[in-house]
Amino acid sequence: MKKYNILIVEDHALTRFALLTSLKEVDFINEIFEAEDAMSAYDILNKNKIDVVLMDLGLPGINGVKATKEIKKIHPYVKVIVITSHNEESEVLECLDAGISAFCSKDIKPDKLIELMKDIIKGSIWFDSSVSEYVLKSARGGKVSVNSKKHDNFNLTTKELKVLELIKNGNSNNEIAKKLNISINTTKVHVCSILQKLEVDDRTQAAIKAIKDNITG
Repeated sequence: MKKYNILIVEDHALTRFALLTSLKEVDFINEIFEAEDAMSAYDILNKNKIDVVLMDLGLPGINGVKATKEIKKIHPYVKVIVITSHNEESEVLECLDAGISAFCSKDIKPDKLIELMKDIIKGSIWFDSSVSEYVLKSARGGKVSVNSKKHDNFNLTTKELKVLELIKNGNSNNEIAKKLNISINTTKVHVCSILQKLEVDDRTQAAIKAIKDNITG
């Protein structure tokens, strides 16, 4: 199994310790590096091959958004996962512009974070449900770049693709049922299947993924 190097950028020692403890026995992780500010993170990245950065936003001096922009400019292959207690729309959109792969709340469960990291390494994106509305609005406004390459539509059926398109356009389950002339229970089954196949937690994240990954019928 290929192993990956992780960099935790967090100024609070207790939070760094909690993340380190959660990740140190994970089978796909090789080395874990720690930095308490942006300058220390730059130094580590310049001296080591880092695959994933776990980035706090509220860093002293250079904040996490600016640090991410600099990291992505010099090390574009690095996946950046923001882990923060902040969820203001302006900060979320700045993070999107910086090129993050995921935006997580600090109360994310360790097992969820580990599974999320696996998906991010494979090229997925993920946004906490508390900020996913901002991301969806931005994506609809054309501010988020859409991948031109499809991912075989994640094995969605023709009907599921139609349901997903209606979800993406803001339709409720009742509206989807009426437009596709199916029952509400059948609609719910399709929605549940879509969430499972896309590996997302809710309808908004499904819509975001559909836009980002160019999922179309």
